[in-house]
Amino acid sequence: MKNQLRIAAIAFLAFALFVYLWVSLTSDSFLPWVGGHMALPIIAITLVPIVFAFTGDGILSALTGNNSAEFRNGLMGLGTVENIGHTGVTLNDQPQVRIDFRVEGVDGKVFRSQAKMIVPITQLALLRPGVVLPVRYLPERTDRVEVDLSGDTAAAQEAMNAAMIRKGFTTPAKLDIARRDIATQGIVRGLSVPGEIREGHSKLELTLVVTRPDGSTFETRTEKFLPPAQVSQVQVGRVVGVHYLPGNEQEVVLALPVNASST
Repeated sequence: MKNQLRIAAIAFLAFALFVYLWVSLTSDSFLPWVGGHMALPIIAITLVPIVFAFTGDGILSALTGNNSAEFRNGLMGLGTVENIGHTGVTLNDQPQVRIDFRVEGVDGKVFRSQAKMIVPITQLALLRPGVVLPVRYLPERTDRVEVDLSGDTAAAQEAMNAAMIRKGFTTPAKLDIARRDIATQGIVRGLSVPGEIREGHSKLELTLVVTRPDGSTFETRTEKFLPPAQVSQVQVGRVVGVHYLPGNEQEVVLALPVNASST
């Protein structure tokens, strides 16, 4: 849509100039270049920069609430924020920011890219290095991506699950537990760090006291790889989300937010 709008604006400008010149050159008026026919090119000259401004990266998406037509059906990847910078552009007093991403594609390949988007001032503090966001990208053009605005949480979760399996952070069996489980809570009773690190994630061995739906409890052990920002979420005494199957209480899955704060 962005390209179509810009082409339409340029075509309108060309048409306006053609009409102005044709009327001026064929007029018998004393001042053929001055008259009502001046209005059309003035409108066109005013309209073109407005169209280009409002179809800039992130602007149209902010106005429509949807990804651009170019990226709407793009592949779903996981973008880790590396840097954020202001572009100097605002829309309704909301700033446009440039986000530098480290993107992991559906095939596991990693590439660096950028996105521009309008971000409400109240949400700027949430956009920080290390935050993971679902992004849409085009395999033939990876220099630019768009933050996914489709609201398709299932597709985003599928991309996250696939990435976690590739890195060895989880297994298909554990994901199956998370899908068919009983969701409950557990308390961290013990924590040890054997020293293994994968992709910047440390392996933690946890002892949990899990509460059953009837209020009784059982103790179990589990392992999880976590980034440094999430280690504080599993300190001894913390309450964590837990998933398990009634027939196998020794196999549990922790449920922690992907972008958990380090505080």
